[in-house]
Amino acid sequence: MISDFFEANKHIIYRGDFTVDSISVVSYVVGILVIVLVCFVLTKPVKWILKLILNGILGGIMLIIINAIGSSIGLNVPINPISALVSGLLGFPGVILLVLIGLIL
Repeated sequence: MISDFFEANKHIIYRGDFTVDSISVVSYVVGILVIVLVCFVLTKPVKWILKLILNGILGGIMLIIINAIGSSIGLNVPINPISALVSGLLGFPGVILLVLIGLIL
């Protein structure tokens, strides 16, 4: 069915010694779109992982600052894998959540 369409609509463009038929043009366009789609799909997880790492580092720095400042008033938020995960996934709201949990408990 698709091959019938291409056979019926086969046009050839001549420019000197250079010839291009419509099947080649469609094939190149589809190939380029597939390459762009694959690149887009592969870069999304990398961006997400880099964002998670950056949030984790910033959350850890905020926890260290809060522990340094809060030690004078008795506020201590332990820095462990769970608090790093919470601050990494949630960012600043996660750090505030950890501080509130530390105050409640």
